[in-house]
This record gives sequence, C-alpha cells and structure tokens, in this order.
Amino acid sequence: MSYSVKFTLNHEQDTQHFAQVLSKQVHSGIIYLIGDLGAGKTTFTRYFLQSLGHQGSVKSPTYTLVEPYTIQGKEIFHFDLYRLDDPYELELMGIRDYLDTPDGLFLFEWPSKGGDEIPQPDVVIDIQKSDDELIRLVTLTVNSELLAQTLQEQLNGA
Repeated sequence: MSYSVKFTLNHEQDTQHFAQVLSKQVHSGIIYLIGDLGAGKTTFTRYFLQSLGHQGSVKSPTYTLVEPYTIQGKEIFHFDLYRLDDPYELELMGIRDYLDTPDGLFLFEWPSKGGDEIPQPDVVIDIQKSDDELIRLVTLTVNSELLAQTLQEQLNGA
C-alpha cells in the first residue's frame, strides 16, 4: 500500500528544506523523481546529496546516465534516463552491477524510460510546475504509513 503527502514549494529554499527533511528519513532504496524539464528534479537531488554530507558540485547525469557518489561511506547513484532510447541500454551499461550495491541509494530521474530494467520505487517524488512557473506542486508517495505521517508533519511548513 502506498501513502501520499502533498505540499507546495514556493521558492528554492522550500526545495532545500524538503531535501533536508527527506535525507533524514530515507537512507537506502529506490527514489523516482518525476517531472517535466525544469521542474526541479536535479535541484532537489543537489540539496538532498548536500544534506547527506556531499561537498562539491552535483551535476545532472543527462549524458553519462549515472553519477556515483560515496558520502560518509554510503554508495549513492544518481541516474538521469532522459536520453535513454531503449531500456535495454541500461543492461548494456551494467545497471545490475550498480543495483547489487548493498544498502545503496538510487535516485532515478525520468524512471518511465527505464522500463523493467529498474526496480520499483520505495519513494516517488512527483514535482509539477504550477501556472506561476516558480511554484512547484509536489506529491510524495512512500510505502510506509509511519514515514508518510512523519514527512507530513515535518513538511507542513514547507
């Protein structure tokens, strides 16, 4: 069963706060990042990785498909599947090797392009642009009722 939390990001500081809150609750598993170009998926990822302790830049892996990070001994992989033509390309690039990482954390932008080559998510972050172009409407879906309640409480001011 899945549980959803809906909230609005009125400015970039809200995105940073959201990333900080989620980084305290989610340490491994599969995160899907859904949204149109420019919705803020990579911005969220940058703040999320920084909240986990990453020092340095976070770039979109649009051309490389994946950017690996080791943060405080934790393996994290940021995938951007936007330019993927066929999900089988993931098999050719060795996605199984990445996914076999024990206790890894995997963030997938454009997961719909991964087909059956990527696992089902533990967390789905759907970021949509509003009519106001600056405001983002977020639906966060998780598999745990307790996690959903915790996030609802912590993001209430976001």
